[in-house]
Amino acid sequence: MSGKNPLPQLANVIMLGAVWGLAEVSIGLGLKRCTSLASGSIMTGVALLVIASAWVLTRRVLGIILMVCLATLMKLFDALLLSLPVKHGAVANPIFAFWMEALAFLLVIAIVRQSLTRKRTGQAALGAGAALLAVNLFPLVKFATGIPACVYAGTGYPLSLYYAPISIGLSMLTVPAGFWLGERIAASEKAQDAFIRGKASRWISPATVVISLLLIAVMRLAG
Repeated sequence: MSGKNPLPQLANVIMLGAVWGLAEVSIGLGLKRCTSLASGSIMTGVALLVIASAWVLTRRVLGIILMVCLATLMKLFDALLLSLPVKHGAVANPIFAFWMEALAFLLVIAIVRQSLTRKRTGQAALGAGAALLAVNLFPLVKFATGIPACVYAGTGYPLSLYYAPISIGLSMLTVPAGFWLGERIAASEKAQDAFIRGKASRWISPATVVISLLLIAVMRLAG
């Protein structure tokens, strides 16, 4: 039997998922008029940053799935605080977007040359491709949730496509930033002593999740 760790950097993946969930709620809180603003496009860039970081750390599809699951649970926690049903446009549709963003990233990185992703320019191209695919997948949300995607006022054009240039342009910056962040996290792990790697890492990631949930609760209760 192989003793290979099925998911290296698990603690960091959990922390990234918690940060993603918190960012999703925070951006959604600050951009309340989501039907007329590019909030979804901004969130796509943020999502791809975190997904890229987790990929650098794990090189596992399982790591991305775990992180999306955590972000989904945090979105459901936010819905609970807002007394919103799961099948609500502000809940089910963003969750669908999480999964499409992860799927888009994994599909694009599977077909690009590995040598290309070692360069920042290649990572920027990866970000553009993943964002382009994600925004085109999102209008399928109606078939998954029964709730149609928001459209630009006065048109029948989905917001994800209308603001696609923002998603693509932002992701060309955030995906290289995500690769850089993942590299820095991995480097710092190697530099830490045995105490930090062993004992402290056992509570740092759960603490990040708890703190993120508390911040979400405070933001919603204060709002």
